[in-house]
Amino acid sequence: MTSSELRTPPLDAARRLAEDGDLDAAAAILAELAADPDEPDRAQAAVGLAVVLEERGDAEGARAAARTALATGHPEYAAQAACHLAQGFEREGRTEQARGAWQAVLGLGTAAYVPLAHLALARLAAEAGALDEAETALREAGAAAVAGDDAEMAAHAAQQLAEVLTERGEPGEAAEVLLGALETAPAEAVPRLRVQLGIAHLELACAEFAGAVEDGADAGTGALAIELLARTLPLRGRDEDAERVWAYGLDHEDETLAAEVRLRRDRDA
Repeated sequence: MTSSELRTPPLDAARRLAEDGDLDAAAAILAELAADPDEPDRAQAAVGLAVVLEERGDAEGARAAARTALATGHPEYAAQAACHLAQGFEREGRTEQARGAWQAVLGLGTAAYVPLAHLALARLAAEAGALDEAETALREAGAAAVAGDDAEMAAHAAQQLAEVLTERGEPGEAAEVLLGALETAPAEAVPRLRVQLGIAHLELACAEFAGAVEDGADAGTGALAIELLARTLPLRGRDEDAERVWAYGLDHEDETLAAEVRLRRDRDA
């Protein structure tokens, strides 16, 4: 070892070794640092060890290292460790453990990681069908992102919140969320927000067309509403619903309306 290598801080030496592919040597340095309770860089070393061990395929060792970092309570590296644990549990399908780790991120309160944790908890809730819980988490993610002046994260949270609201049958509220987000969204986030807004408007349109039919519109208006509804539903992947709408119109007791619907549908023939 040269004199310059002797002067290299251990963390830097470990990083260079890891970058050069010598994971065993990097892990040895990091493990020694992480094992010393008086080491000022213990939390950072433990996180680094978790990453190196993960790359080596030692999932349990990586988790143990991450827990060491988490136990330090360091505002930056403990939060990173909790994220590492949560993401590992999610990859393995261990939902409850992942949820607990994301909650630990929230408990640490490190601003940069709070929105990420809320988004993850929302995702887990949505996957479990708990849309109310997902909505709450997404609103908290958006609020935390705004408080942290993270416009990209705020836009991402708004888009996902709109998806949940639309799925719950609340496209009007989804549209309001998206319109609000568009006022402050960074340029790169605007297209996807606009697409989501368009989807919300499609859902609103479907509701209005159906309402017009239910309200007993005259034959011409009713036939138009039925056609528009039947042609819009496939845009939302609801082909079977569209066929039911056509059938409703074609079999309607009002023969004039049914004839109008038949003419409108036959234009595709």
